[in-house]
Amino acid sequence: MDDKYQILKDIYILRQTFSEELSKNLKLIPTPAPLFVDKQSGLNDNLNGVERPVQFMTKGGEDLEVIHSLAKWKRYALYKFGIESGHGIVTDMRAIRRDEDLDAIHSYYVDQWDWEKVISKEQRSLAFLKETVTEIFQALKTTEDILLKKVPNLSRKLPDEISFITTQELEDRYPNLTPKERENIIAKEKKAVFIIGIGKKLKSGNRHDLRAPDYDDWELNGDILVYDPVLDSSLELSSMGIRVDDESLKRQLKECNCLERLELPFHEKIIKKQLPYSIGGGIGQSRLCMFMLEKQHIAEVQPSTWKSISKQLDEISFLI
Repeated sequence: MDDKYQILKDIYILRQTFSEELSKNLKLIPTPAPLFVDKQSGLNDNLNGVERPVQFMTKGGEDLEVIHSLAKWKRYALYKFGIESGHGIVTDMRAIRRDEDLDAIHSYYVDQWDWEKVISKEQRSLAFLKETVTEIFQALKTTEDILLKKVPNLSRKLPDEISFITTQELEDRYPNLTPKERENIIAKEKKAVFIIGIGKKLKSGNRHDLRAPDYDDWELNGDILVYDPVLDSSLELSSMGIRVDDESLKRQLKECNCLERLELPFHEKIIKKQLPYSIGGGIGQSRLCMFMLEKQHIAEVQPSTWKSISKQLDEISFLI
């Protein structure tokens, strides 16, 4: 059988299994998702604030943006759908990030499970964040178990449990290293780790990484990292967190000099407490396939364009 056809079968098994396990563990229902949103709605993910969304004008004069992710749209959807506390939605998200720097794990084309869940005000806590991360990790573990039975030539890479560490603890432990170097060391040591506090300023005055100020609460968010033995590097599988309330939204927008966003419809609803408290995130589909199927480049599991770095990929087996 052709190797690429077998890869397609393996990808299908992996994606179907994880999608089902994630939905079951977090009580999520699959939901259709938009490819673009109105520019003036404030619903697009601003990422680090410098990336340019793909834009187009319709015949009717609507100014639309192709999404970067559904970080804000999902919370608005929970409100519109009337989802009750303890339940949520998951989407099969597709996005374009035209300013991405291409390498082994980055592509212009983004595919991920974008999920969001309604929580109570009392659940806006570090303990609940860790509980949710553990449930996601269990979905990863179950997926690995099932995949190994069907593809026995693969190796087990996930530990029994996921570890937790804050960005400040990482800086204190490795003050002379860059954030990426810290991630590589802790991921290799723990095999799977959740780094808490992405976006907040550390004691040094630096940030571990940038994060948009208007969806995650920087005190209650983080990234799921695993150690990828093929790349000999950490690999971020998920960015997630408890979402901002009215107080943390204003505080973070002020810190980033973005208070004008409070006039956008989405942000107004948070200030007026019209949107539900929620937790959510994105889990990279192609990255998970890369990791579990032991591939050295995202091009092996994802159809996209790689012309700008094609000379570096002579030995890579492209999916298409």
